[in-house]
Amino acid sequence: MSSPGKVTRQPAYVLHAMPYKETSLLVEVLTRDYGRLGLVARGARRPRAAIRGVLLPFAPLEIGWFGKGEVKTLADADWLGGLPQLAGGRLMAGFYLNELLLKLLAREDPHETVYADYAATVRELAAADARLAPALRRFELRLIAALGYAPQLDADRDGQPLDPEAEYGFVAGEGACLDGDAGCRISGATLLALAVETFSDPRVLREARQLNRHLLGHILGETELATRLLLNEVTALGD
Repeated sequence: MSSPGKVTRQPAYVLHAMPYKETSLLVEVLTRDYGRLGLVARGARRPRAAIRGVLLPFAPLEIGWFGKGEVKTLADADWLGGLPQLAGGRLMAGFYLNELLLKLLAREDPHETVYADYAATVRELAAADARLAPALRRFELRLIAALGYAPQLDADRDGQPLDPEAEYGFVAGEGACLDGDAGCRISGATLLALAVETFSDPRVLREARQLNRHLLGHILGETELATRLLLNEVTALGD
């Protein structure tokens, strides 16, 4: 529901929060219908502020806000429940997702599919039997596609069928080339598996990590991801 300058009952997740002035927070959120937003949560740092314990990462929320500037004012936030908080390697994986969205999504650029994929991935990370690497690789590929950089995974750059037994050079923005040396090296079998989001083979996971890093590097340019350095130290997330 919404009215001019005011939005209510919008599904959202907190991506990042930082102190703002004496008692407030500046909160970056991902919303279902409005994309990434910057909101001021006034008084949220006061000891008795009810909203203080609600604005947590990875918790499904329903929020409202008002204002017409780039940074709006948070009016209310309710925790919808249903998910345990992430911990350990799962927590680092979640922060990695958040940093990707903060670096790659412009404010107020709606991406309903990104919101749905993020919510599904957070639920997957919270599951007791979660496999982190497939969840991350799947989210990366879907995010890359949503941003308009979807790679061709079921054919080479000339439109020819891939050979599962062959090794290709893959260049972001161009695709796979049988004789290519640039970009990253990846097997035809892995590309075909990624085209249907099949991550059961350990080799697929290893090569998907290399491919996604190459594709994200093309989009990010020289921007570094702080959480990636942490993820590199947790081999379970990358293998």
